[in-house]
Amino acid sequence: MKLLRIKSGLLLSLLIFLTVFSSCKEEEEMTPAVDDKPTAEETANIRINNWIKDVMDEVYFWLEDMKTPIVNTSDPTSYFESFLFKPTDRFSAIYPNYQELISGLSGVSTESGYEITLLRESNENENVVALITYVKKASPAANENLKRGDLISQINGTTMTLANYQSVLRQRSSQHSVTFRRANDDGAFGAPQTVSLNSIEIEENPNFLDTVYTIENQKIGYVVYHFFAPGVVNSATNQIDNRYDAQMDEIFAKFKAENINQLIIDFRYNGGGYVSSAVNLASLIVPNYTPEKVFSKTKYNSFLSGFSNFQNIQTKFRDKSQNIGNQLGDGKIYVLTSSRTASASELIINGLKPYLDVVVIGAKTTGKNVGSVALEDEDNPNNSYGLLPIVSKSFNSLDQSDYGTGFIPNEEVIEFEFFPWREFGDTRDPLLSAAIRRITGSSTSAGRLQREQRIMVGSSLDAKIRNGILLEDNSNFKKYLEN
Repeated sequence: MKLLRIKSGLLLSLLIFLTVFSSCKEEEEMTPAVDDKPTAEETANIRINNWIKDVMDEVYFWLEDMKTPIVNTSDPTSYFESFLFKPTDRFSAIYPNYQELISGLSGVSTESGYEITLLRESNENENVVALITYVKKASPAANENLKRGDLISQINGTTMTLANYQSVLRQRSSQHSVTFRRANDDGAFGAPQTVSLNSIEIEENPNFLDTVYTIENQKIGYVVYHFFAPGVVNSATNQIDNRYDAQMDEIFAKFKAENINQLIIDFRYNGGGYVSSAVNLASLIVPNYTPEKVFSKTKYNSFLSGFSNFQNIQTKFRDKSQNIGNQLGDGKIYVLTSSRTASASELIINGLKPYLDVVVIGAKTTGKNVGSVALEDEDNPNNSYGLLPIVSKSFNSLDQSDYGTGFIPNEEVIEFEFFPWREFGDTRDPLLSAAIRRITGSSTSAGRLQREQRIMVGSSLDAKIRNGILLEDNSNFKKYLEN
C-alpha cells in the first residue's frame, strides 16, 4: 500500500479552479508587513505553512469549523494546530519527520522494549511508579527478564515524582537502568533489583499472543493484538509489506483447524492503526460472508464529498478462507478493552455489531470514530513534516457511529483493581477470566488488590504515534489527485 503524497501545486490549482469552494473559504492570510523582510527561517516556514494550508483547505473533516490560522511565518507545528476545531478535534497531529511517522505507525521505534503505566505511589506523597504493562519479544527488556507487572521505582537511580517524571522518562530513549520490584503470587513485592537496558531499533510485532483453551467443553480462541499494521514499511520506497496480516491469517487458520467455537480478542492496549488491517481481521470473524456484506462506511467533508470518488464509500468484507465466523455457535465474540482501546479497535467493534453479539469486557474505550491519512510534501525537499489530519468519519452498515465518547463495556473490569498482574494468556488475568466465566459459567480467581487503589498518571502508550490512529486507505485520494 502506497501512502498518499499530496502535491501542493496541484492542490493549489484545484483550489483556484473550484471557485465555488474557494469563495466560501476566502480568508485574510496574516503576513509580515511589507517593510519587514522575512528571515531565512520565516521564508522556509512560509513555504511549509502554505502547503499545510492547501492541505487543510481541502481534506480537513471539520472544514466549516476550521479556525483562521495564525501568521504564516510561525513555527509549522503552531501554524497547523491553529487550524484545528478544538476541543472536538482531539486527534489531528503534525510530526517533524514524515519517515519517523510512517515507521512509528508500523511499530518501528528506538527503545528498550517495555511499555509502562504510571501510577501515584500513594495519596500521601507525590512519588510516581511505573507498572510494566507488557514486554516486547527479543527486546533488551526481555533479555533482562523484565515481566508484566514488575513495578519500577527508579530510572537511572532517580525516583520519579509528579514534578520530574516526564523528564526522567525521556532517559528511556537511550541506555538506562531501571530499579524494580516483582510481586509474588500473594501480591507481596520482593527486594529491589536493578538492571541496565540498551536502547535499540525494534520492529514490534502486533500479534503478541494466541492460544486455544478447552474449558467446560468449549474450544476458546484467544488472541492479543496490540496495534493494527499490515507489516513493516520500507523507508526508501514507502512500501509496506503484509507480514503481520499474513500472520493473523495463520492464527485464524489454526483456530479454524482446531474447531474453536468461542473467540476472545484482547484489545486492551490497542490504540489503533491501519484500516486495512482492521478489515483483514474483521473478515476473519464475520459470519455468513458474502461479497456485498459491508464492514464500514466512510464520509468526508463537504468539499471532498462533491467528487464521485468520495461519495457512497463502502468497505466490504474480504473473502478469507481462514474465516471462523460460522463456527461461533452462539454468535458472540468477546472483546477485552481499556481506556486506551481506540480507533481501529473500536472500528472492529462497531463494524461487527450488525452481524455478531459483541460482548465488551473491561473499561470504557477512548471514543474515536474519525480517521486520518498520512501526508507529506514531496515538492519541497526542505519540508520534512508529516501530517495526520482528521479527514473522515466512520459508520457501520446500519449507519451507526455513536461511539464518539467510547463503548461502555457490558461488564466493567478494571485491571488496576486486581493484583498481582498475570502474564497475557494466564486464565487468572481478570479480563480474560471474566470472558471465560461468561462463556463457561466458571472462572479462576484473579486475586483482587487488597489495598488503596492507586491513581493512574499516564502510560508510555500515550506517546506512540499509532495511539488513537485510524489510518484510511488513500486510494480514493490518489484517484482524486490523478483527476
